[in-house]
Amino acid sequence: MAYGPEFKESILNPGGWTIGLNGFGEVLPYHENKMTLDYDKLDQWGLPTVTFDATIRENELNMRKDMQIQAMEMLDNAGFKNISGYDNEYHLGLGIHEMGTARMGRDPKTSVLNGNNQLHEVPNVFVTDGAAMTSSGNVNPSLTYMALTARAVDFAVRELKKMNL
Repeated sequence: MAYGPEFKESILNPGGWTIGLNGFGEVLPYHENKMTLDYDKLDQWGLPTVTFDATIRENELNMRKDMQIQAMEMLDNAGFKNISGYDNEYHLGLGIHEMGTARMGRDPKTSVLNGNNQLHEVPNVFVTDGAAMTSSGNVNPSLTYMALTARAVDFAVRELKKMNL
């Protein structure tokens, strides 16, 4: 292993190095994308299994093409050499922040959760992860989940003290 002046000299010489650049974009909150419970297929505890029915659509595919073009332009403008683009096939679930399976809203006909992240139909159940949000921007939404959780817990504790839950 090199160190000292030899190491400094060696890192200035071109080698077999590569760099990868990946982009993530928002999946729009299509009403057709949904999650349902399958009561015909039960898990090992006899509970219904979850079925996701969601697809990547034209907007997301076009966004991926645009991200690739822009990434290659950025690398070229930064002086990188031998730039080549690629696009592995993408499916929902390969990113880590898919969300929106338990939409928050005022109307139980179009949403699962109320403004306190509480199920419209089952008031003692709260959902405080990304399921409540129909989409997110380009940042990690974890702090938002934490804020939603803190608000829901505060509401639930107050309601429990009033014996409303």
